[in-house]
Amino acid sequence: MLRKTLFIALVAPMLITSCGSHYQLAGVERTRILVDKRYDANPDQKAAAFLAPYKHTVDSIMSPVVGRIDHYMSAAKPESEESNLLADILVWGGKAFQETPDFGVYNVGGIRAAFAQGDVTYGDVLNVAPFENHICFLTLTGEKTQQLFSEIAKVGGEGVSHGVKLVITHDGQLRSATLHGKPIDPNATYRVTTLDYLAQGNGGLEAFKAKTHEVSPQGEENDVRHIIVNYFKHMAAQGKAVNAQMEGRITYEK
Repeated sequence: MLRKTLFIALVAPMLITSCGSHYQLAGVERTRILVDKRYDANPDQKAAAFLAPYKHTVDSIMSPVVGRIDHYMSAAKPESEESNLLADILVWGGKAFQETPDFGVYNVGGIRAAFAQGDVTYGDVLNVAPFENHICFLTLTGEKTQQLFSEIAKVGGEGVSHGVKLVITHDGQLRSATLHGKPIDPNATYRVTTLDYLAQGNGGLEAFKAKTHEVSPQGEENDVRHIIVNYFKHMAAQGKAVNAQMEGRITYEK
C-alpha cells in the first residue's frame, strides 16, 4: 500500500504538468505559389482523370459567352470604369421592376476581379461579382442622401451611377455633391438602387438604415450577377460591346 501511495505521489504532479502546453508560436511565414503554364509541362494524369467529369460540368456553366467588353476594366477608388459600369447596370436593371432610380451605388469592395477586353463569359461575371447579393431599391430623404454621399467620401469613394458628382478631400470629407447637375434638396426624396448588402447599412454606409419603401426581391434571378449577365446579353443583342469611361463622378478637391 505504501508503494502504491508513493507511486501516485510521484506520478500525479507529472500528469498535472503534462496537461498544459509548453509550445509557443515562434513566428509565421507565408509564401505565394505562382500557378502558370509551367505546370502544364508535366500534368498529373490521375488528377486530370479524377477532375474530368467535374470540369465538364463546371465548363458547361461557366464557359458560355454572354457579351463583349471593349477594353480592360478594373475597380479602384475614388472612381473607376468598372465601378461606374456596375453602378450604371443597377440603374438599368430597374426597368425589369418598373423602377426608375435617381442613382445607383455599388461598393468597390464587392468587385473581386477585372473585366478583360473581348468576350465575357458567365464565369467572368461570377469572378467579378461572386457574392449572393441581390438588387435592392429604396427611398432616402434629401438629408439622408447627403449623409450617404458624406459616408461615401469618408470611405474614399464607391461606385456611383451617371449623374452623381462628388468632390471629396483626401482625408474623407465631402466638399460638394450634385445629382444630375442639381444640389441635393433636403426636402426632396430620392429613389436609390444598390445591393441588399449595402442597403442594410454595411460598408460604412449607415444612411441606408433610414431607408423607406424598400423593394428587395430575393429570387435567384434577382442576384446582381444575373442582372449583369442580362445587361451584357442586352448589349450583345444590339451588336454592341459594353463600354464605360471615367467621367469625374468622384474627384478629389484640387
